[in-house]
Amino acid sequence: MSWTVVLDDDSEWIDAVKYFDLDNPDKKGAFIKGARYRESLTQKQLSDKTGIPTRHISEMENGKRTIGKLNAKKLADALNCDYRRFL
Repeated sequence: MSWTVVLDDDSEWIDAVKYFDLDNPDKKGAFIKGARYRESLTQKQLSDKTGIPTRHISEMENGKRTIGKLNAKKLADALNCDYRRFL
């Protein structure tokens, strides 16, 4: 999946991964929250789809809990994206 960010002045297109620094481990939570928003899911709904407790999803989104490979795969299935985005 590729996302693009347009700057306010429309002068330049930037790859969203670079703009939001999504490869930075501290930004993985922002990616979860953004993907959840894109899919119109609440934390509770995502919890129900993945079996991950709502509290853990909140902690992952806020960078207070690591995601891990198993949870990354569950999240990716529910959020329609590649699980490697969460690792």
